Amino acid sequence: MGRLKDLRIIADEKLSQIEDNEKRLSAAAHLYGVSLAATLIAEKRGMNSELASMAAMLHDMHAYMSGSYKDHAHLGAQLAREILKELNQTTEEETDIICSMIYHHDDKEVIDSPMDEVLKDADVIHHCFHDLSKPVKEKERVRFDALVKEFGLTTDL
Repeated sequence: MGRLKDLRIIADEKLSQIEDNEKRLSAAAHLYGVSLAATLIAEKRGMNSELASMAAMLHDMHAYMSGSYKDHAHLGAQLAREILKELNQTTEEETDIICSMIYHHDDKEVIDSPMDEVLKDADVIHHCFHDLSKPVKEKERVRFDALVKEFGLTTDL
C-alpha cells in the first residue's frame, strides 16, 4: 500500500471519532477536496504532489479533533508530526516539509516557501469552489484571483 493511502486510513480513523455526522462528513469532504487540489497544483508547478496531498490530508485535523480553530495551523503541525511519526513512512526532511506547509497554511496574505504556497492555494481553491453561494473571503481574494489567472478559469466569484 502507498504511504498516501496509509495516511488516509489514519486520517479516516481520526475523523470517525467525530460524533456529529454532518461535521464528520464536512471534515472528510474538506480534507479530501484540499488533498486533490494540492495534488493538481503541485503537479502543475512541478513540485512533489505526494507530499502536498499528504499535508492537505492533515492540515485541519487538529481543528476537527479539538473542535477549535484557535491557532489550529500551528497546533496542527504538531499533531501532523505525531501522526507522521506513527505512520513511519516519511523521512525527517519530508516530515519537516509537510509540517511547515500545515504550520503556514492559515497565513494566506503572506508568501512562504513554494511548498507552503501549494497548501495555501489548495485550501483557497476548496474554500471558494466547494460552496459557490459563499463570497470569497477578503483575506483569500488576492490569492484566489491569482489562482483563477494561473489556471485560466473564468468565474463570477
